Order: sequence, then C-alpha cells, then structure tokens
Amino acid sequence: MTQEFVLDLDEGMLEYFRDMADVLVERCGIARPEAVARINRQYANAQIAPYPDLMCHEPPEFWALPAYYGPDEHDRLPTGDPDADAHIDFSRLPVHPAPAKDSPFWTLPE
Repeated sequence: MTQEFVLDLDEGMLEYFRDMADVLVERCGIARPEAVARINRQYANAQIAPYPDLMCHEPPEFWALPAYYGPDEHDRLPTGDPDADAHIDFSRLPVHPAPAKDSPFWTLPE
C-alpha cells in the first residue's frame, strides 16, 4: 500500500495513479481526498503490475472518469478522449456517490 492509494504501486504506477487523481480534481472539480477515495474504491481489487502496467496503454483520463461518472445513455463510460467522447453530454451523466467517509478508501485528510 502506498501513502494515499490502497494498492501496492511502484514509483511509476504511483505517479500514474496520481495523474488519475489530478484528472478528477481538474475535470470534475472535487477535492483531492475525494478523488483518491474514488480511485481507491474503483481499483482496490485490481492487480497492478510495475510501470508500465497494461493500463498505461490508455491515458489516465480513461481510468479516472469511470470512478466519477456513470455510463452515458448508451451504457458507455467516458474515455477521456475528446474525439471518442464528443457525443457525451457530461452535464447529464449520472455521478457515482463518493465512498462512505468511514470506508478504508479515504486515506487523505479532508
């Protein structure tokens, strides 16, 4: 386990996961502790290899946005790719609730 993430990440993957949290902070306007908690919940059971893990074949947005948004009207999650997501009205996507405050996913102080 790293300082903020509930996964065992090497330095390269830690940076990648921090980039994912940055996406949620910048694009979704949430605080960093919530962004980290959402990512922790989304990927807590994932088996992450050392950098570059297979997930690095996609930009951090691809993995970060599903931790915040629900699927669009066609049951497709946003990818973070402006061209692929052009038809998605992000203002209409459902937002997943944040993890419960007493869950182990909250690792940073608010």
